[in-house]
Amino acid sequence: MLMLRRCLFAYIIIALLALLASYLTDRAANRPVTGDSWTTARRDSAHLLADPASIKDSALVAVLAAKTYGWRGHFAVHTWLVYKRRGETHYTRYDVIGWRSSDLIRKDYTIADGYWYGARPHILVEHRGEAAEAMIPRLNAAVHSYPYPHTYHAWPGPNSNTFIAHLGRQVPQLELNMPANAIGKDYRSLTDPIGRPPSGKGIQLSLLGLLGVNLGEQEGIEFNLLGMNLGINVSPLQIRLPFIGNLPADHHDP
Repeated sequence: MLMLRRCLFAYIIIALLALLASYLTDRAANRPVTGDSWTTARRDSAHLLADPASIKDSALVAVLAAKTYGWRGHFAVHTWLVYKRRGETHYTRYDVIGWRSSDLIRKDYTIADGYWYGARPHILVEHRGEAAEAMIPRLNAAVHSYPYPHTYHAWPGPNSNTFIAHLGRQVPQLELNMPANAIGKDYRSLTDPIGRPPSGKGIQLSLLGLLGVNLGEQEGIEFNLLGMNLGINVSPLQIRLPFIGNLPADHHDP
């Protein structure tokens, strides 16, 4: 019992330090937190993805993430899917958005690689060519099989990260490594507590995204307590921290 209390105390201290680091990082980057209206916050392209016309003859699949709007950005990121079939000159984007509609899955809600209400996005994973082309039908099927299209809870889920985690489970070829601060990625209903982690390769035990553990190809070993994820991955070598994400960050930006 003493060992359990010590582990819990260490977990809380690490989480508090990570939260402080997230706050200081946001301040240093001048990320909008308060005072800026979401209606005027930056939403233009971050120019992370290639001009779709310039890669007309190649398919592309990507997952992007950005800090959530306002003070919530100290705690979590928002993630979304982008793809383009071979021959197309435009991107298709899918998010789960928790406002203004009962149908939470939004298609082309905004620019494919746009700033997320003032926060610059980054690319979590990107595939091109035949591998991407082969994934797109399966990703479309996974979009339409998402089990919570009319339910949204920022914490502990289901939310936008629950949606992207569902895609990763259904399409392991995506090789998705969701950051530890993608709150909601580990949400599972009480009737389905055991299954694959968001990478689609490994095993996950999770009670409503509030308590659980991931053992996965991309996740390594990761513990979840009240949505605060802490763990370590060997390949690539990363520390997974609540509120901060993965260190070093697994970005695929140009």
